[in-house]
Amino acid sequence: MTDRVKRHRQADPRESGDARRDRWKSHRAARREEFVEAALRALNEHGPDLGMEHVAAEAGVTKPVLYRHFTDKADLFLALGHRGTEILFERLIPAMNSEEAPLPRIRKCLDAFFSIIEEYPSLYRLLVRSTFADRRMDADIVAEDKRVIANALSTLLGDYLRAFQMDSGGAEVWGHGIVGMVQNVGEWWLERRTMSRDAVVEYLTQTIWAAIDGTMRADGYVLDPHKPLDINKVIRLGTTPVGDGAAPQEREA
Repeated sequence: MTDRVKRHRQADPRESGDARRDRWKSHRAARREEFVEAALRALNEHGPDLGMEHVAAEAGVTKPVLYRHFTDKADLFLALGHRGTEILFERLIPAMNSEEAPLPRIRKCLDAFFSIIEEYPSLYRLLVRSTFADRRMDADIVAEDKRVIANALSTLLGDYLRAFQMDSGGAEVWGHGIVGMVQNVGEWWLERRTMSRDAVVEYLTQTIWAAIDGTMRADGYVLDPHKPLDINKVIRLGTTPVGDGAAPQEREA
């Protein structure tokens, strides 16, 4: 049996050093992803003040094993933030690019965001707070996500305004204003819960549409909120891969 184990562990002489390094790198990336998912589960149970021991217990490993893949708690929390960005974009991009009438498209985008903060409240609070154990996280992932989404939304709105031969100069004001309003309402709703998710999404949907409708009418355009537009612009949004300390990377969706 010992000989069989030794033969199994012996490196294949046909395998190059680069291939072995790539295989090891892929293994480490996969293990990090497993630990991040375990951290998400532990976060739901223990809240933003969870410790590395909670994550290790959830993953079924010891803390030293966890520290082989994360330099410290900040590194793990940063990976959690990147995973949160992935989840956000996985839901938001399809909603933004749905070929639907304006009103249901707005509603679908808002519901995608509120479904995430309802499902992962501790993760959202952790990322908004950006602190733990009297230290700040090195990266403000929420601010980065807001910037990416606001810039993408600004581009989308600018495309629509130009398609209607309207002044697109205010597209950035619109984009950043909408994102800021939605985030602030989301934080308020997460703490208060004085209404259902469906209700808060509907209030925001009507508020955003009223502003769009008013602007369009001022330029002589009357749009049916329940009828798809003849033009359908798509969003350009970044994605954040999870890897060994990977940072957000923007690309076309």
